[in-house]
Amino acid sequence: MIEWKKRGKIFDPADNILADGCTDFAKSPQAVEFDGFVRVYFTSQRKTENGKWVSCPQFADYTKDFSRLIRVADKPVMAQGGLGMFDEHGIFPISVTRHNDRILAYTCGWTRRVSVSIDMAIGLAESFDGGETFTRHGIGGPVMTASMNEACLIGDGFVRVIGDVFHMWYIYGTAWKQYEGQTQPCRIYKIAQATSKDGINWERNGKSIIPDTFDDECQALPSVIEYNGRYHMVFCYRKAYDFHTNKNNSYRLGYAYSDDLVTWTRADDALNIDRANEGWDSGMMCYPNFFTCEGKVYLLYNGNEFGRHGFGIAEAISFK
Repeated sequence: MIEWKKRGKIFDPADNILADGCTDFAKSPQAVEFDGFVRVYFTSQRKTENGKWVSCPQFADYTKDFSRLIRVADKPVMAQGGLGMFDEHGIFPISVTRHNDRILAYTCGWTRRVSVSIDMAIGLAESFDGGETFTRHGIGGPVMTASMNEACLIGDGFVRVIGDVFHMWYIYGTAWKQYEGQTQPCRIYKIAQATSKDGINWERNGKSIIPDTFDDECQALPSVIEYNGRYHMVFCYRKAYDFHTNKNNSYRLGYAYSDDLVTWTRADDALNIDRANEGWDSGMMCYPNFFTCEGKVYLLYNGNEFGRHGFGIAEAISFK
C-alpha cells in the first residue's frame, strides 16, 4: 500500500509560453533527472490551418524537490514528422531514458486515418545536446509498428535498461468497435512488453500482461520503477466509449507489480490514489509517470480533459 501526498498542479500551459506555436495541453509528463535539476518532458498541442490538432514535445525544468519551475523550453524539442511519415500529425507521448552516455527518446507518432480516426507507431530519437532537442534515428521510420499479432495502434513505449537488456512496456490495439450512441468507432488497447539487446530491434509476443477489470478496458501509458526489490507499474485505464465527459467511464490510475519482469499482478487498490472531489483532477487522472528522485518516489499525472490544464505531482510518504 502506498500513501501519497498530493502536491497539486505544478504546470499549467495557460501560465507559460510554449514552443512551436503551441497553446494548449501539457500531456504525459515524464521526468528525467539531470545534474542539479529534473526535466519533465511533455506534449502540448497547436491547431493547423484546417483546425486539426498537432502534438508537439516540450519540456519544463524543476528543482529536484519540485518546489520551483526553473525554465520552459523555448524551441521545438523535435521537428514535426514529414509528409506521409508515421508521426506526421504529432508525437505523444515522448519517453526519454538514459543509456550509458546517450539520451534516447521513444516517441509515439500519430497519423490520421479515414475509416478510423488515427494510427500510431513507436519511433526512436537521440539527443546530442544534453536533452534539449532530439534527432530521429535512421531516416525517420518507426522501430515498432503493427505486426501479425498486433494489428494496430502500437504506442506509449516506456523504456528502461535493466542489466544489459532494454525493456519496453507499450500498448497495442486489439480492435476498433462501433458502440451504440457513438458517432465514430472507438479503439481498444492493452499493455504488453518487449525486450531488445540494442534498443532498435525488439522481441515481442503480442500478449496482454495486465488483466482487465471490465469488458473492453483500455489501458495506456505504463511506467515502471524498481523499488525495495520489486518492480512496480502505474498506468491509466478507462472504458472504450463515452469517456470524454462521463467521469464513470473516464481515465483513472491502475497499478501492478512483478518480481521477475515477466508475470504482473494487478492490484489497483494498493496504489491508493484517486480523483479529487473537486478541482483540476476531479473528473480524470491519466497519463502517469512513476519515478524516483534522490531516494523519494513521485507520481506525475494529468487531470481533467486529458491534460488541457497541465500536470500535477504526488509524493509517496509511505511505500510498503
